[in-house]
Amino acid sequence: MRRVNHYCVILAGGVGSRFWPVSTRSCPKQFYDILEVGKTLIQQTFVRVFELVLLENIFVITHEDYEPFVYEQLPELPKSNLLLEPFMMNTASSIAYASFRIQLRDKNASILIVPSDHLITEEKQFYEVLQLAFRKAVQGEHLITLGIKPRRPDTGYGYIQFVSEDHASPIKKVKAFVEKPSREIAREFLYSGDFLWNSGIFVWNVRTILNAFRKHLPEMYETFYRGKGKIGSEEEQTFIRSIFPTLQRISIDYGVLEKADNVYVIFSRFGWSDLGTWGVLYDKVPKDTSGNALMGKKVLFYEAQNNIVYLKGDKTAIIEGLNDYIVIGTSKALLICRKEKEQEIKRFVNDLKIERGEEFL
Repeated sequence: MRRVNHYCVILAGGVGSRFWPVSTRSCPKQFYDILEVGKTLIQQTFVRVFELVLLENIFVITHEDYEPFVYEQLPELPKSNLLLEPFMMNTASSIAYASFRIQLRDKNASILIVPSDHLITEEKQFYEVLQLAFRKAVQGEHLITLGIKPRRPDTGYGYIQFVSEDHASPIKKVKAFVEKPSREIAREFLYSGDFLWNSGIFVWNVRTILNAFRKHLPEMYETFYRGKGKIGSEEEQTFIRSIFPTLQRISIDYGVLEKADNVYVIFSRFGWSDLGTWGVLYDKVPKDTSGNALMGKKVLFYEAQNNIVYLKGDKTAIIEGLNDYIVIGTSKALLICRKEKEQEIKRFVNDLKIERGEEFL
């Protein structure tokens, strides 16, 4: 059920460097139909949240360069609900900007924060969890995150440790956040039973999150607060361009949630994946009898197993003898990488930038 004071902010400014070379600075993965289902990731996200939030209460925040992609792929979005950032910062500044804007419209707003590039396969359960989160958000000063039961000792996710006092309630008090642990520590988390993956999906009241900014990121809060008369006016974009170089580049997790003592996590099961790496995509797409996931038209495999191959355009490829590899080809770049090294792709891309500049990024 949609409520007039329920809002949603779709975070759509990331580059997705671990999805290189398909996801690039000029066109990140959220604007691609990565899953080949007829909708891009941001379109799937938009349709999903529209079931819970009125159209006029859905906001998208992204980099200025991606404005044409948003208007092309989300023509229904009110133009005033597209918030543009002049620099790629991190989630704290994005959420602060959106929160100040929403507060102008509704001082009692409850806000859902969702990334634009996640996969959710069990939407009925997703909506049920969010209804619970919205109810919790109005019961007090609660910062709520959705946690996912770990399925493997993944080193690419952040983890949330919860206080396991009330075993019957799906809402747990957060004890600690741990960002991307080693495999050994992730394995301990998996078997301990009191850790969840951090989905990056949040719900809170606008007053609660702005109070949290004022307490834990006071400089960022004061910077936006000084522009209250400009946010929502014709001067907004000029003001945003002027302040963004001065803001701290920090995530909402590091900047606010790890410091706050009023954070809660809801134990959630709704078929979630952040589609952060090619290996995660491999788990989500059909495979042949040898375990190869092919996303391309003309590939022949010989004695090759458990690979993911993604070829853009009409390229032909013959792959022999490869096992557990990522093979990604575009018109400008080729990636061949062992799946077990997928977390290194971000480093590889940074090295490429140093060696060859930004032409291939």
